[in-house]
Amino acid sequence: MKIWDPLYECMPRADLEQLQLERLQATLNRVHKSVTCYRRKFDEAGIVPEDIRSLDDLSKLPFTTKEDLRLNYPYGMFAVPLREVVRIHSSSGTTGKPTVVGYTKNDIRTWSNLVARFMTAAGVTRDDVVQIAFGYGMFTGAFGLHYGSETIGASVIPMSAGNTEKQIMIMQDYKTTTLVSTPSYALTIASRMEQMGVDPKSLSLRVGLFGSEPWSEAMRKEIEGRLFINATDNYGLSEIIGPGVAGECEYKCGMHLFEDAFIPEIIDPDTGEVLPRGSVGELVLTTLTKEAFPMIRYRTRDITSLNYEQCECGRTMVRMKKTMGRSDDMLIIKGVNVFPSQIEEILFAIEGCEPHYQLVLEREGDTDVLEVRIEVTENIFFDEMKKQKAFVEKVEKRLHSVLGVSAMVKLVEPSTLPRHEGKAVRVIDNRRR
Repeated sequence: MKIWDPLYECMPRADLEQLQLERLQATLNRVHKSVTCYRRKFDEAGIVPEDIRSLDDLSKLPFTTKEDLRLNYPYGMFAVPLREVVRIHSSSGTTGKPTVVGYTKNDIRTWSNLVARFMTAAGVTRDDVVQIAFGYGMFTGAFGLHYGSETIGASVIPMSAGNTEKQIMIMQDYKTTTLVSTPSYALTIASRMEQMGVDPKSLSLRVGLFGSEPWSEAMRKEIEGRLFINATDNYGLSEIIGPGVAGECEYKCGMHLFEDAFIPEIIDPDTGEVLPRGSVGELVLTTLTKEAFPMIRYRTRDITSLNYEQCECGRTMVRMKKTMGRSDDMLIIKGVNVFPSQIEEILFAIEGCEPHYQLVLEREGDTDVLEVRIEVTENIFFDEMKKQKAFVEKVEKRLHSVLGVSAMVKLVEPSTLPRHEGKAVRVIDNRRR
């Protein structure tokens, strides 16, 4: 398996940490000089960049949050004049003002190279035809994979999201070998293929690069079994760079996080305390190479863990476990912390459950009530009531034994839950209304 950038991806740990420290100190000096928000934060904490003499000193610095980005909307967090910014992206802004990010020409080159790394690790080469089914526009996902593909030398089909039947036609006619989308949309494509009578084995597809939402190992097996591809995970977020923070190699034992460009930390999401290596907690990232929009100790809200053992592939960089969910999306049900991904793992392991579900939370008096709506195969949905009841009891018992909370299971017909071309909407929490 080829490694795109072996100088950095296979760098000895001691050399890598020295490089991180040098880049960190340079970044801190630059943001202290150029970004009012950081200068104020450092002043309030009684810190100057010269106080950071080792990587361990990073924990002395204050966190950056999405609220900081909103308060400095649109350009207050930029570290370069706008004339040096060649690209502007932003979030959807569904919970308030959008978060705005910028890229210099050099940032675009860095971004392209980082994406090329995880695409190469997944097995993409210059001989591939890459169909991008992410939405283009202000969202960073499509552009990141587009740049990475072109950097490798692969052919790019910028399909964007939606129009599933046309996606399938393009796959057939253009001999697509690599699919880029959310994992939930990959299953939507698989279902539509089945309805159209298209045999996925007749296609040229062989690799899937999926991200933008948490997904379980069971969902990976479902995608691979229905599309006959090698499904790989990758991770990124717009505030840090977009896709290109981390990605899986052929061994699929965690996503290699590109530590020459980012310093990862795992913290307790409640206290902010840095946790020991191997702990599960919230991922915090500091950028080391971003020019236009550097981020210092940015709280991603994503829950994961880091593995510092060297991978069989030869890459020395830390491996990040699949995200379990988000600390701000974590469901607290009757005092128990529950992630939708945990429920997904349980459902995918039960024969008869379709790969589409929805969690509905209500509050009856002072009690939380969780309803799990599950699409099931037609033979179960139209089965006699006695067998349906036995199936529901089986699922409810499994959920309770694993999660430690009770849930009511409601079976629905195949293809009746909402389908989404972007991120799947898995949770409806009516307790907040």
